[in-house]
Amino acid sequence: MKYPIADMHCDLLSFMAKVPNADPFDSSQIACAFPWMEAGGMKMQVMAIYTDVNPDSMDLASKQARIFSDLLQNEAGTVTRFDSEYIQNQDNQESIGIIASVENAAGFGHENATWPEIYAQFDSIVDTVGQLAYISLTHHTENRFGGGNYTEGIGLKEDGKRLLDYMAGKRIPIDLSHTSDLLAEGILKHIDRHHLPIPVIASHSNFRTLWNHKRNLSDEFAQEIINRGGIIGVNFLRAFLDTDVPERLYEHLEYGTKLRENAICFGADFFYTQDFPDKSRHPFYFSLAENSSKYPDILEHLNTSLSEVQLRKMAFENVFNFYQKLWS
Repeated sequence: MKYPIADMHCDLLSFMAKVPNADPFDSSQIACAFPWMEAGGMKMQVMAIYTDVNPDSMDLASKQARIFSDLLQNEAGTVTRFDSEYIQNQDNQESIGIIASVENAAGFGHENATWPEIYAQFDSIVDTVGQLAYISLTHHTENRFGGGNYTEGIGLKEDGKRLLDYMAGKRIPIDLSHTSDLLAEGILKHIDRHHLPIPVIASHSNFRTLWNHKRNLSDEFAQEIINRGGIIGVNFLRAFLDTDVPERLYEHLEYGTKLRENAICFGADFFYTQDFPDKSRHPFYFSLAENSSKYPDILEHLNTSLSEVQLRKMAFENVFNFYQKLWS
C-alpha cells in the first residue's frame, strides 16, 4: 500500500556529525539512510539535532544545523525544505521534504551558558535550518531546563520556563516525548498559566496503557496533546513497543487511531545503533519495522483494521495538516 509517508523523528544528523565516514546514502550504516527512505515512499522527514548534556553540546548542535543546511544545498535532487510551499504542492513533489528539530535543549545551552549565549544560539540554529519542527527540553536525563524521562521527581525548572517564554509565538511546538511526567505537567501548566501560544506534540512516543514504559505517554498526557490539536508519532523501537511481540507496533498505531484519528502519525526514531554498548537492546527494531522502507508494509497490514481514510491520515495527512495550520 503506497501512500506518501511523513515521519516525525530520525537521528540522521547526529549520525553524520559523530560517526567517522558516515554516509547517509549507505543503507548498511543506518536504518534511515536515503535509499531506505526513497524505498518507503518518504515525503517528509524530521531530522533531530540531538545532543547529550555536556560542555560541547552547543558546538555539536551547531554542527548538526550546518549539516542540515548543507544537505539542502548539496542534495537538491534527494531532499528539499519541508515548508508551507512544499505542503501546498505536495502532489508535484519528487524530493523528500526535510525539516530539523531540537532533541534536548542542552543544544541551546550547556549547564554554564549565559542567557545571552542561549538566546544567540537559539536564533543561530533557527537561522541556519530555517524552521524547527519542534523542541524537546530534555532527553533521558536531567538538564538545566527540567527532568528527562528517566528522572524521578524533577519537573520544569526556572530555565525551562524561560526557554518556553522565548519559544512563545515562534510557531515551534514543544515535544513531550522525552519529558518526565513532572516535566510534562509543568510545561502544560506554564503554557496555560501564561497563555503562551505554543503547540504541544509527542514526536516519537507510544502508549503506556499498552506497554508500561517511562518513555511512553500516559493516557492523560496523550489526551492533553489531542485536546490541544497536537500530533503523536508512534515509535518503532522494540524497547518501547514490547520487547518480545513485534505485532505490538500495530496495536500502538490502532490505539492512537482510536484515541483520535486526526492525531496519530509515525515517529520511527531510527538512529545509528552499531556502536551501542548495551547488547541487550539489540536488535533495536523488529524486522517488520527495521528501516524506513517498511512503512508501506505496516500500512498494508493495518488495512484489515483501519479504513483507507484513517491510513492516509496516519501516513502523512495528519502531519501535513498540523504544520499547514501552524504556519498559515
